[in-house]
Amino acid sequence: MTILAWVIVVVLFLIGMAGAVYPALPGVLAVYAAFFVYGFMISFDDFGFWFWFIQTTIVVVVFIADYAIGAWGVKKFGGTRASVIGSTIGILLGPFVIPVAGLLLGPFLGAVIGELIAGNDWRTAVRAGLGAVVGLFSSTAAKIILQLIMIIAFIIALIW
Repeated sequence: MTILAWVIVVVLFLIGMAGAVYPALPGVLAVYAAFFVYGFMISFDDFGFWFWFIQTTIVVVVFIADYAIGAWGVKKFGGTRASVIGSTIGILLGPFVIPVAGLLLGPFLGAVIGELIAGNDWRTAVRAGLGAVVGLFSSTAAKIILQLIMIIAFIIALIW
């Protein structure tokens, strides 16, 4: 049973890390779920209040940062609310509509289309699209770092 638990935990960690890059996967929630799998299948004894407080805080920060950093990128490059909404839609739909390339093209095209619908010129729209891609890369980097911190905290909790 212990081996099965560890296999599931590692698979959830891998899914979580992949989800930091590919938005169709659960990302941080998969990493968080791994702690519960470990607890239910092996033991919750290693997890105290501070472990759960830190992990839950990171989960909340990841959700907020994911949107906020993406929106920051768009706004920094001169985009409006329309391009923030468009890039968010593009992040969610892009990978499904255009496999692989849609991960980058989705937010870019979403922001551009959002700006054009809002009545802005092509130049502003393209700048907002570039901002969406910068925001996507920044958000992805933040998610990877925070999820790695979660995994490292898990390992430390087990060793400590």
